[in-house]
Amino acid sequence: MAFESTSSYERALAHDDTVAASPRVLNLASRETDYVEIRRFVRRRLLVFTRLMAGLFGGLYAASVIAVSITAPAQLLKMLLDPGKQVHLFIILAMLSFLWLLRRSPPGQLMLQICDIGPVLLAAAASSVAVSLLPHGYHLEFVALVIIILMLVLRAAVVPSTGRWTAVVGILCSVPVGIAIYRQARYGPWPTVVPPIVLAFGIGIWCVIATATTSIVSRVIYGLVTQVQKTMHLGQYRLGDKIGEGGMGAVYRAEHAMLRRPTAIKLLLPGRITPEALARFEREVQLTSRLSHPNTIAVYDYGRTPDGVFYYAMEYLEGLTLEQLVLAYGPQPDGRVARVLTQMAGALAEAHGIGLIHRDIKPANVMLCERGGMPDVVKVLDFGLVKKIDGGDAEVALTDANVITGTPLYLAPESITQPDHIDERIDIYALGAVGYFMVTGTPPFSGRTLIEICGHHLHTEPESPSRRLGRPVSEKLETLLLRCLAKDPDRRPRDAREVLWILSDCEASVAPFGPAEARLWWASRTRSVQVASSSRPEPKNVVRA
Repeated sequence: MAFESTSSYERALAHDDTVAASPRVLNLASRETDYVEIRRFVRRRLLVFTRLMAGLFGGLYAASVIAVSITAPAQLLKMLLDPGKQVHLFIILAMLSFLWLLRRSPPGQLMLQICDIGPVLLAAAASSVAVSLLPHGYHLEFVALVIIILMLVLRAAVVPSTGRWTAVVGILCSVPVGIAIYRQARYGPWPTVVPPIVLAFGIGIWCVIATATTSIVSRVIYGLVTQVQKTMHLGQYRLGDKIGEGGMGAVYRAEHAMLRRPTAIKLLLPGRITPEALARFEREVQLTSRLSHPNTIAVYDYGRTPDGVFYYAMEYLEGLTLEQLVLAYGPQPDGRVARVLTQMAGALAEAHGIGLIHRDIKPANVMLCERGGMPDVVKVLDFGLVKKIDGGDAEVALTDANVITGTPLYLAPESITQPDHIDERIDIYALGAVGYFMVTGTPPFSGRTLIEICGHHLHTEPESPSRRLGRPVSEKLETLLLRCLAKDPDRRPRDAREVLWILSDCEASVAPFGPAEARLWWASRTRSVQVASSSRPEPKNVVRA
């Protein structure tokens, strides 16, 4: 049922002149891109419906063959040659043909209309022929009517369609069945006490009921689909699949309607819409949009829907987080670690330079991707916990005094003991913890409970990376990491710029891992990296004291 987006007919779809026409099956679109997506959706639903029909008729045919084979094997050939069974087999083959047509042809509007009405109309006509061919079939006419009604109900439930178009389909399918039953009533061996006109009128009543019922069903479902389509648009952006969820909101893949640019949209979760949450959300956008470093995720837009949903648009990244990288491929070479930390420190240096601290640096918030033909480009994500240094009373008002903010495995000691008196050196601590994780494959400290982890941050000296690994690590890199993890903030590098200066010396002393090595790694990557969670339970970002 999946749509093969790389096939030749997909490319032809983008230039289909029938887009401008008003689709009967689903008229929701307002732009070219919308029409394309809607027709893909309609085709998927038609595939489901046609498969159901093929399964229904195929199952009935197989059941009758099996039943006769068991109870009266001598009559099997006669049954297979019966005109009714041949018509039944014709219907099955016709359904399979529509399935093939839907899968192999471009989903143009005309083709979708043919595959929408074709299966039910052909089945209705074939059933009517079967009724006419049966010499004593007056016991089966109503069975044929029930099958047609079942098909109409299934179509209304599966295929999105307006109530008017469903009514048209119902009338077209009812006509051949009504004609066949009327002919049998008039010319066949029907009881004389039932006038043909009375029987035809009764059949007509059932057809009207079926048509009206399926029209109502279609109208309800069509309205629901319309509502979903409307809610999947935010201004100029059309939402796709959910790709993540954080402490403040959910992130969806999206596309700008005019620029066709892949975008990530972050929505404030409805259950967390409070004045404080909205203020933090708006602050996150405003502060992040001030950052222009190439290793910081770019913010494109910010807005609020008519329904009151707040969102902002940022660049969409394809790659893997440092958490995914280490969990899938293990400890990383010293040269690569130094290169990644250099880019992270550059992004933090810009933020610290304008008075912002991130407060949630961790492997899951750092993306490694290919950008502009360059491999191993770092992007620092999720400034949702960003704080302005010396923000004053307004800044303090947005932070709960009883809340420890950050991720416990990468939390600086002063964030635990004095969360209201922190500065950019908590990001330096987290930067060292992330580097430690990349070098060793494990965070500096772990524990079975949050209290145990926090206790290690406060009182336990981290084990040297070389000792934990059981092999040598670059002395300069190891010294930097342990210095960043110092309990006393004054013993750490003063800021990210000092970290950059130290890293420049580290990179000269380790085996190089530059663009050439990174490009070779990305090109030779054969295993797909899946989102993996650590075997250690990691507490949530916000922990109540």
